[in-house]
Amino acid sequence: MKIGLYFGSFNPIHNGHLIIATHCLNFTDLEQIWMVVTPQNPFKTTSSLLGEYDRLHLITKALEGEINIKVSDVEFRLPKPSYTITTLQYLEEKYPEHLFTIIMGSDSLQNIDKWKNADILLLRYKLYVFLRKGFPINENVKAAITILDAPLIEISSSYIRKLIKMNKSIRYLVPDTVCDEIQSTTFYKN
Repeated sequence: MKIGLYFGSFNPIHNGHLIIATHCLNFTDLEQIWMVVTPQNPFKTTSSLLGEYDRLHLITKALEGEINIKVSDVEFRLPKPSYTITTLQYLEEKYPEHLFTIIMGSDSLQNIDKWKNADILLLRYKLYVFLRKGFPINENVKAAITILDAPLIEISSSYIRKLIKMNKSIRYLVPDTVCDEIQSTTFYKN
């Protein structure tokens, strides 16, 4: 099976993430998308990060009823910080019957040379890259890249966290199940 791995902190997951995942299913040869929850991104601080199991719970709520978009906690069992190459090697060993590709934004692609074993990653794996405003695709990157013209909405997890702290509505920015869950907990309110 062809599986697209969409890595992220998902802090919290929002409708923009789900639009990209759905677009990948609709307009590529991918059969499933795995939303890989990253416990600790080596490039981000963890101070504003909700606990990994809480973020996993929110994504699970967001994906209720989905058949071809799954949540993955694979990086919870791997050393931290999380490195994409380590996760891919682990998944290939565990699921040799699957073909894995990476889904990323053009902002991440601009920094890929800073990733652990980026040369191996670019040589061995196909990348589906969605364009992000202000981050053009670097034509010098030597990799199997497919550019996705996915519909993007100008929201971010940090914007959603800010709204929550201000006690403002996040309705329509996140799935209803996620909105309800956040409203019924102390997530992002402290």
